[in-house]
Amino acid sequence: MKGKISNQLGEIQIGPEVIALYAGTTAVECFGIVGMAAVSMKDGLVKLLKKESLTHGINVQIKDNRISVDFHVIVAYGVSISAVCDNLIESVKYKLEEFTGMEVEKINVYVEGVRVID
Repeated sequence: MKGKISNQLGEIQIGPEVIALYAGTTAVECFGIVGMAAVSMKDGLVKLLKKESLTHGINVQIKDNRISVDFHVIVAYGVSISAVCDNLIESVKYKLEEFTGMEVEKINVYVEGVRVID
């Protein structure tokens, strides 16, 4: 389902792929986030996604013009996971609401792995 914004000139529709890409770009800018993760259900393997595939680690749902986002992330070794996730949630919520004009209802963060940054 697409998000809709109506004004006196007409209607704007925003697809979930656009929101996922913007959210992913915002997320990888956050301190402590190494990148998005892709989880293989059949193998149970987690792999770090390249910048071109940011949206594969993100699931966006839009219902009644309210956004829900699920992130599957890999965090940097040695950082506070709760602090990194809190920062991610606040940054993404603020930027998505500014970008879309819609309310962010919920952001879930699934930490799929930890990586040492060189």
